[in-house]
Amino acid sequence: MINITLPDGSVKQYEDGTTPIQVALSISSGLARNVISAKFNDTIVETTTPLHEDGNLVLLTFNDDEGKQAFWHSTSHILAQAIVKMYPDVNLTIGPSIENGFYYDVDLNGEVISENDFPKIEAKMLELARGKHDFEMRSVSKSKALEYYKSKNNPFKVELIENLEDGEITFCDHDDFTDLCRGGHIPNTGFVKAVKLMNIAGAYWRGDENNPQLTRIYGVSFPKQKELKEYLELLEEAKKRDHRKLGKELKLFTFSQKVGQGLPLWLPKGAALRDRLEKFLKDAQEAAGYQPVVSPHIGQKELYMTSGHYQKYGEDSFQTIKTPQDGEEYLLKPMNCPHHCEIFNSQAWSYRDLPQRYAEFGTVYRYEQSGELHGLTRVRGFTQDDAHIFCMPEQLDEEFKKVIDLVLYVFGSLGFENFTAQVSLRDPENPSKYIGSDENWTKAEAAILNAAEEKGLNYKVETGEAAFYGPKLDFMVKDALGRQWQLGTIQVDYNLPERFELEYKGSDNEMHRPVMIHRAPFGSLERFIAILLEHTGGNFPLWLMPEQATILSISEKYENYSKKVLSLLKKHEIRATFDNRGETMGKKIREAEMNKIPYMLIVGEAEVDNDTVSVRKHGGDDLGEMPIESFAKILNAETEKEIYKFEV
Repeated sequence: MINITLPDGSVKQYEDGTTPIQVALSISSGLARNVISAKFNDTIVETTTPLHEDGNLVLLTFNDDEGKQAFWHSTSHILAQAIVKMYPDVNLTIGPSIENGFYYDVDLNGEVISENDFPKIEAKMLELARGKHDFEMRSVSKSKALEYYKSKNNPFKVELIENLEDGEITFCDHDDFTDLCRGGHIPNTGFVKAVKLMNIAGAYWRGDENNPQLTRIYGVSFPKQKELKEYLELLEEAKKRDHRKLGKELKLFTFSQKVGQGLPLWLPKGAALRDRLEKFLKDAQEAAGYQPVVSPHIGQKELYMTSGHYQKYGEDSFQTIKTPQDGEEYLLKPMNCPHHCEIFNSQAWSYRDLPQRYAEFGTVYRYEQSGELHGLTRVRGFTQDDAHIFCMPEQLDEEFKKVIDLVLYVFGSLGFENFTAQVSLRDPENPSKYIGSDENWTKAEAAILNAAEEKGLNYKVETGEAAFYGPKLDFMVKDALGRQWQLGTIQVDYNLPERFELEYKGSDNEMHRPVMIHRAPFGSLERFIAILLEHTGGNFPLWLMPEQATILSISEKYENYSKKVLSLLKKHEIRATFDNRGETMGKKIREAEMNKIPYMLIVGEAEVDNDTVSVRKHGGDDLGEMPIESFAKILNAETEKEIYKFEV
């Protein structure tokens, strides 16, 4: 008998060789119908894999991320089968699942496939899926595997197999199709009820431009047609919310080829938006005891050699800047933390002075490849809401939890309510990726796990995702479309204080090394604004809107009264504009709606006579006629509900 531990902690005994699907059936037939994959002792297995030892079993459905990955990887096999049937001369290469679907890379070998062919390929895939063919894994010797693919004249699979160890090679069979595969499949093809091929692109074999170019076909699949329909509707909504589109429409930012790729230019409305975000966080940081600092945009190469950033990122950064002084080299700043270490090093410290909390909206520069640039989310110059806390080891736990409070305040004020946390630890199998001693890493990792537990965060642990200098706590936020983004990070660092020889005098009159916390609730301000744009669709919280109200005059004879209204609103610290163009009222309202302005104040003869404004809310709600003071109270009360002061 073997002992199987289920996610709820219960332990059940089964016969040796029991499969995950048999475990599911023993729980309920309804569960078994929905199980499409399984994870045993943290390894993805088939639902028909015999289990021969005690262990933890997780039964996966399409609602689980890992279940989706098995579903989409299995569909890539169906795509490959359909392609081979329709285009017999192609060579198959690899077909993994990705974040939203799957792709398969093929060598067309003279065949021609375009997006016009997608409907007939999809039809063939669904025809094959309806056969309900089981996915079955089998081990193959290296010699047999090579013989099989050499007989098919497929150099790509041969290359893959030559790099594998004999005894570790497996094929997956379904119907009359077989493919080199490590595993992770749904029970049979019949689970796939809806397929959509999304696009076609070129891709170099193994990502190397010196290798042959292949054709990559992307797709997505679902167990129900309804789910595919909902997904495609979500994609259409995402196109409408694309921050590049909204940024242009709302006149927030632009790019210029003359300035350079990946270097955004902020227009007046966008700059005002940034300023408000910065002021919002600066006010909270001041309440939390942070001190503002400013560091230059460049630093000597030696600074980043000391920190380790040059060794880790030098090849991917902008090249060094040479000065007229022989041998003198500078770098555009890739990180703010080395500068902050030197600020701490500028004077002597006692234990009574700690913690020291330095905060800076510092612009940094990284040379992203041109193909990876994407609006504001991947740029070459961006501003981080960076802060570094230098504290005693015994202060670490409290300081880390205070930073968590600050991050949660930011999320709450900006409407990000659906989030989880990720604790990123080092990979114990690959110590060369990291700097610092095992002892320091152990202490840093323990501090993060303890803080996450005490704050009651919904978190998961990811091994191997730590920064090279320390573990971190990342916040994974879901936006209004259900997409997940990494926003906000907190990192514990025992290593940079050692590299920069930072010290303070302890109560024992001896010199000690401080611990360093890196934190950035926004992360990159550019990326944060892009995500916020897409999350809100441009309808920012009222306190953040570039324009909170616009005054729409029915005709030019009411211009003086409109200016009076504008002046009164400004006294109430309401951001308003006056649209005095000679356009129709209908056009003015439509454009105000397109510009996402929360309130429209219509001024005509009745309003002038009554010393009032007629208030229309974005979206069409008519609030009626009211005194200007009454409107100001409504707007300010709404703002106060959205944003509150950070309290320590």
